[in-house]
Amino acid sequence: MMTRKNFLKGAAILGIAGVIVKILGAFYRIPLSNIIKTEGMGYYQTAYPLYVLLLTLSTAGFPVAIAKLVSEKQALGDYRGAHKIFKVAFFGLFLTGLITSSFVFFNARYIVKALGNEKAYYSLIALVPALFFVPIMAAFRGFFQGRQVMTPTALSQVVEQFFRVTGGLLMTYLLLGRGIPVAAGGASFGGSIGAMAGAGIIILIYLSKRKEIKEEMEKSLTHKEESSGKIIKDLLSIAIPITIGAAIVPIMNTIDTLLVFNRLQSIGFSAARANELYGQLTGLAQTLINLPQVFSTALAISLVPAISEAHVKKRFNEIRSISFSGIRVTLLIGLPCAFGLFVLARPIINLLYFKNTAESITSTGEILSILSFSVIFLTLVQSLTAILQGLGKPLISVRNLFIGAVAKVILTYVLTGITSINIKGAAISTLIAYLIAAVLDLISVIKYTRLKLQVKDLFIKPLISSLGMAVLTKVSYLGLLGIIGDRLSTIVAIFIGAIAYGVLLLVTGSFTYEDFSLLPKGDKIANLLLKFKLIKR
Repeated sequence: MMTRKNFLKGAAILGIAGVIVKILGAFYRIPLSNIIKTEGMGYYQTAYPLYVLLLTLSTAGFPVAIAKLVSEKQALGDYRGAHKIFKVAFFGLFLTGLITSSFVFFNARYIVKALGNEKAYYSLIALVPALFFVPIMAAFRGFFQGRQVMTPTALSQVVEQFFRVTGGLLMTYLLLGRGIPVAAGGASFGGSIGAMAGAGIIILIYLSKRKEIKEEMEKSLTHKEESSGKIIKDLLSIAIPITIGAAIVPIMNTIDTLLVFNRLQSIGFSAARANELYGQLTGLAQTLINLPQVFSTALAISLVPAISEAHVKKRFNEIRSISFSGIRVTLLIGLPCAFGLFVLARPIINLLYFKNTAESITSTGEILSILSFSVIFLTLVQSLTAILQGLGKPLISVRNLFIGAVAKVILTYVLTGITSINIKGAAISTLIAYLIAAVLDLISVIKYTRLKLQVKDLFIKPLISSLGMAVLTKVSYLGLLGIIGDRLSTIVAIFIGAIAYGVLLLVTGSFTYEDFSLLPKGDKIANLLLKFKLIKR
C-alpha cells in the first residue's frame, strides 16, 4: 500500500534529483547568458517554448497515464497486465517522437519565420533529436513511476541534465566564432545530447531489471487479457486531457512570444530591444521562477500513483490524508521561495548574471519581483492538478488552467502595449493566470475529496514563517551591503534566510515529529528536538 510516508519519500527522491538538475541548469544558464548575452538568449528562448509545446503534445500526458494505469494494475496484483500497458505505450511514444522530430526537421525555417525571429533557426533545428528521444524516455519513466519506484526517473533526469549542460556549453563555446545565432544553436543541441544520454541510462536500468519484472509477472494474482486497442483507448482517455492541460502553458508561452514582440515594437521598441527584453523575461527571470518547481513537480509525480491506488481501493481517508500532505508541503516550499525572490530580486539577478549591463540587471530584477509571487500559485497548480488526475478528473484542471490562460493572453496584450509597463505586463499576466487556476483547482479538490482545510496549519503558520524569513533576509542584506559588497551580502542573506525559515517553522509549530521521520536519520533529529520541546508528537 502506498502510504503517506512512502508517497513523500518518493517525492523526496525526485526532489533531490530535481535539485541537482536545477543546480546544473543554473550552472548552464549563467555562463550561457554571459557568453551569448541577451541577444543569444532571445534566439534560444524563441525556439525553446515551441520545442516544449511539441514535446508536451507528444509526451506530457503519457507518463502520467502509464503511471496511473500501471499503479492500478499493480494494486490489483495484475503485474502481467501492467507490463503490457508499458509495451503498448512504448511503441506509441516511439511513433510520436518520430513524427514530431520529422515535422520540425522539415519545417524549421517556416516556423521561425512565422515567429518573427528567423535567426532562431539554428536553435530550433538543433532540438530535433531531443524530440525523438524524450518520448522514448517518457515511456520508461511512466512505467517505473507506476511501480512507485522513483530512482530510475531520478537517475535519468540527472544524467540527461549533466550531458545537456556539458554538451551545450562545449558546443556553444566551439561555435561562438561562427556568430551568436549559430552559438545559440549549439546551446540548444545540448538538449538533444542530454535526451540521448537520459534515454540510454533508463533503458539500461530497465534491462537490468528484466529478470525481476519477469518473475513478478509470473506471480500475477489475477490477469484479464486486454487487447492493445483497449489499452490504447484507456491510455488516450487519460493522456489526451492531461496533454491538453499541459499544452496550455507552452501554448501560452508561444502566444507570449508573438504578442510580446509585436506589442513592444508597436509602442516604439526596436526589434533588437524587444528581443533583449524578452530574453530578460524568459531567459533570466523565468529561469529562477522555475527553480521551486523542482519540488512541486516531484510531489506531482508521486501524487498521481498514490491517489490512483487509494482511489481504486476506495480508501477515501487515505486520499484526503495524501491530498492534505501534498498541498501543505507545496505551500511550505512555495511561500518562502516567493517571498525570498521578491525581497532579493535585483541582488539575485546581479549575483547570477553579473556580466549583463546595469540597466539589464535592474530591468530583470523588476521583472523577477513581479514574477516571484507566481511561484506560490504555479507550484499549487501542479500539486492540485496531480490530485485531480489521480482521482480521474483531469479535465477539471484543464478547464481551470484554460480560464487562467485566456486571462493571461488578454492581460499580456493590454499591459505590454502600455509604454510605462512594457515587458512587465507579461510578468503580471503570468502571475494572475496562475492565481486564477490555483484558486479554481483548490475549489475542485475540496469538492471531490471532501477535504477539510485546516487553515491554521495549512496557510497561517507557513505564511508567518515566510514573512519573518523575508524581513530577516532583507535586513541582513541591507546591513551587510556597505560592509562586504553586493554579491557577497546577497549570498550571506540567502543563507541567513534559509536558517531563519527553518527556525521559524519550529517556533510556529509548522514542522511535526512525523515530518522529520520522513527524512534520512530523521527520527534521531526529531527525538533531539522533542527533548528540547521544539516540536510536538
